[in-house]
Amino acid sequence: MRTSIATVSLSGSLTEKLTAAARAGFDGVEIFENDLLASPLTPEEIRARCADLGLSIDLYQPMRDIEAVPEDEFARNLRRARHKFELMRRLGADTVLVCSSVSPHAVDDDALAAEQLSRLADLARDSGIRVAYEALAWGRHVSTYDHAWHIVEAAGHPALGTCLDSFHILSRGSDPKGIEDIPGEKIFFLQLADAPLLAMDVLQWSRHYRCFPGQGGFDIAGLVRHVLRTGYEGPLSLEVFNDVFRQAEAGPTAVDARRSLLVLQETVGRAALPEPVVPTGVAFAELVTPDAEPLTALLGALGFARTARHRGKPVALWEQGDARILVNTGPAVRRDGTQLAAIGLESPDPAEAARRAEALLAPVLPRRRAPGDAPLDAVAAPDGTELFFCATGRPGLPDWRADFEDTDSAPVPATVRRIDHLALVQPWHHFDEAALFHRGVLGLQAQESVDVADPYGLLRSRAVTNTDGSVRIALTVGPAPMDDTVHAQHIALATDDVVASARRFRDAGGGLLPVPANYYDDLAARFEFADGELETYRDLGILYDRDAHGVFRHCYTRTVGRVFFELVQRDDGYRGYGAPNAPVRLAAQHAVRALTGG
Repeated sequence: MRTSIATVSLSGSLTEKLTAAARAGFDGVEIFENDLLASPLTPEEIRARCADLGLSIDLYQPMRDIEAVPEDEFARNLRRARHKFELMRRLGADTVLVCSSVSPHAVDDDALAAEQLSRLADLARDSGIRVAYEALAWGRHVSTYDHAWHIVEAAGHPALGTCLDSFHILSRGSDPKGIEDIPGEKIFFLQLADAPLLAMDVLQWSRHYRCFPGQGGFDIAGLVRHVLRTGYEGPLSLEVFNDVFRQAEAGPTAVDARRSLLVLQETVGRAALPEPVVPTGVAFAELVTPDAEPLTALLGALGFARTARHRGKPVALWEQGDARILVNTGPAVRRDGTQLAAIGLESPDPAEAARRAEALLAPVLPRRRAPGDAPLDAVAAPDGTELFFCATGRPGLPDWRADFEDTDSAPVPATVRRIDHLALVQPWHHFDEAALFHRGVLGLQAQESVDVADPYGLLRSRAVTNTDGSVRIALTVGPAPMDDTVHAQHIALATDDVVASARRFRDAGGGLLPVPANYYDDLAARFEFADGELETYRDLGILYDRDAHGVFRHCYTRTVGRVFFELVQRDDGYRGYGAPNAPVRLAAQHAVRALTGG
């Protein structure tokens, strides 16, 4: 299907918005009136610019407070419309959006509304224009899509149809099944927006918190299916009012928007994309560092051994059990400290996983390969993390470890089994995009967002995971500017005995994060422990949590650069990440930073 986006959904000048929409692959745009009014370009120049970019102008919007008003006011409205229709002719737009009136002068008279909209449509038809009437969720007298349709139907004018907007329909809890009673040719336009499920004034909800399909809590796919059953043949268009999007770069936002429509079309059976290839595990996590010594000391204390070196790059492989950490000290490494730069994802079909990622607009990353290097496809996540689709020791597929030569070091007896999860800090304006990216591109399942109290603000976190939990990624965004030491990325390592692992780490000279004594006093009040158990946790800084499925014990290392490690023990099917303990961990990290300056 054709796709379109309202210019109000993007930041920047009108020219910048048009360029971003075209580069993202949209077929058309809705021109928001304020964007045109603020542009130095004439309507003819805007029309030519769109043509050069391959964009159609699918809608001009909005006209407000038109119908069901006293005759003298309606005469003024027709005069205003006559000017707008002439502007649209110059612009090359043939459909105008008319919102249901919020004017205090509007009266509750459907017959009058139909009669005046019919007269407006007469004027529009003379200019070669169609009128799409939309029910605003906060309209004074018309606030539901079925009410708006009944008025359009009563008017019976060929140049008058309805515009359906998913936000206005779903925010009111209206049943979208009734859409199927509207003839498809009378649905002149379809606008789509998702939103988180919030209990607030619908106007404020609409103006500030809309998001792209798949990023909120609405069943956008279900609504679109109802629309398609009518025979609707117009574009899927995004109209998203969002404070974050209006402050972010237009280009990445447009790509995020287009990706959301591709995933939506796939969901409703209108796009043939490569099938999702869900990762089955974490092959490695790659850390880049300008100074390997603190990091290698930390890895050694955790029980990792340096088992191999890359044949052509300054990259070392550290292993323990099935947990693998790459340490990259190359000249291209950023000089602002150790950080998590790449993740290797075990993939049943790496090439197909890369094809899907590319089809969903993920940037394919160039890779310098020497002759004989394993072919590894990599794409960039929204936060810049490189994602490699790879195989480890599977017949018939290239093994990424073939690029490495063994060292003399042999793996030591492991207390760490594998990487349990990875926590990635997201730029504040990429959080929702990141969740959609990992769900749509990688086929992971997104869990509910969680808000965590930080001593200096709130952190928002959302985990994405595969079905069996062998891949878990926690996406986090917090107050800006983010504190690089505290709001750092971290790697959680799974162990069957967190007490033994923590003791071994400490005995090897590793620094565990100290936890305030008040935390353990509270644990004693909340849970019953075996004799000496709580004292052990207090001594080692081990945190404790329970959910309906099991028990979670975990502790943290000190931070190196922008990375720290977590040792975790999941028992009896615990599914979470210790979120109730996050405020304690964050406060403890702030305290360490204040004392040590790092």
